[in-house]
Amino acid sequence: MKKSFLQSIGPGLLFAGAAIGVSHLVQSTKAGAEFGFGLLWALLLVHLFKYPFFQFGPRYAAATGETLLDGYRKLGKAVLVAYYIINFATMFTIQAAVTIVTAALASQLFGVTNDLVLWSIILLFISLIFLVVGKYKLLDNAMKYIIVILTISTVIAVLVALFSTKEAFDVTQILPSGTVEITFLIAFLGWMPAPLDISIWHSIWSVEKDKTTVLKTKPKDAIFDFNIGYIGTLFLGICFVLLGALVMYKSGETFSDKGSIFASQLINLYTKNLGDFSYIFIAIAAFTTMFSTTITTLDASPRAMNRTTKLLFNKELKYGYWFWIVFLFVGTFLILKYFMDNMGLLVKVATILSFLTAPFYAILNYLLITGKHTPKKHQPNIYLKILSIVGIVFLVGFSIWFLINM
Repeated sequence: MKKSFLQSIGPGLLFAGAAIGVSHLVQSTKAGAEFGFGLLWALLLVHLFKYPFFQFGPRYAAATGETLLDGYRKLGKAVLVAYYIINFATMFTIQAAVTIVTAALASQLFGVTNDLVLWSIILLFISLIFLVVGKYKLLDNAMKYIIVILTISTVIAVLVALFSTKEAFDVTQILPSGTVEITFLIAFLGWMPAPLDISIWHSIWSVEKDKTTVLKTKPKDAIFDFNIGYIGTLFLGICFVLLGALVMYKSGETFSDKGSIFASQLINLYTKNLGDFSYIFIAIAAFTTMFSTTITTLDASPRAMNRTTKLLFNKELKYGYWFWIVFLFVGTFLILKYFMDNMGLLVKVATILSFLTAPFYAILNYLLITGKHTPKKHQPNIYLKILSIVGIVFLVGFSIWFLINM
């Protein structure tokens, strides 16, 4: 029995759903608004140099039937302990960042209340119910439709903006200078297209996908699935940069760090091009995108922490996954309680932390996929190995450059 095309697609779109969120709606749009087309080089380079390390997640899972976390344990217990600490330190901030943006959009779309902390609690609770009822399969199926809706609405907005603009295009590329601009660049690179630890999530989703199907996913199919999601994130990243550049660059308008104001600006960015009639459609598309990110992160971090706990202590809690979800829920609430007045700072902290930890994941993924724990026939070819080494140099180099210029 052969899998249909739609059945074989899954974890790659979950990757896209997790990636297309703050990095696109917030960071890419800001990049276009503040630098025009000047940071397209950064967008393209970071996609190129992060590609191997994201791809190694589904490649390893399909080749071995294990998650990357199982592989990390084989590299040494210290490696897994380091991941455990890093993930514990960042997962609350990441969840808080995506949830507060979603809450801001919900406030604009549904009204009811402007209390973003209350909206965050409501959204997290709904996400929790979604995961309890539907588990992986519902998440997998829903993402196919969410990505299609977002892509169509975004492409229409970009096309209208392109045809309606009267300004001449300036594609001069810019290397930011000064602490503020360099900090923004690193934040932009940190979550574009996503934090590298999502490669771990992807490997977990790949293993979960195989549990729901009769036929196991072959490595080449897993890579094909991933490539679809990855190309989608690149394409939409470019679209959001174009929107920011075409509508806001040199307009004198800048994005607010206040969540509710930013959400209003973001939706108006679309309706300014498509017309007021499109407000509801665009607001729903933007909200759905961020809500999907909220759900995927709420699902993935607890899965990762639960698996890591089992591998470290050789004991699995009966309700470990739900324990970590509740723990993440509470931790996210506490962060939002004290940081919700400055969404920009929250997003910036999360994105910078993600970039500074990227070399750690890049090196681990490379060592694992090219080492004895991955069958030779499933290891990357020489070109992908070279790209990986250059990518590691790129990530380490930019991290050092940022730390020197802080």
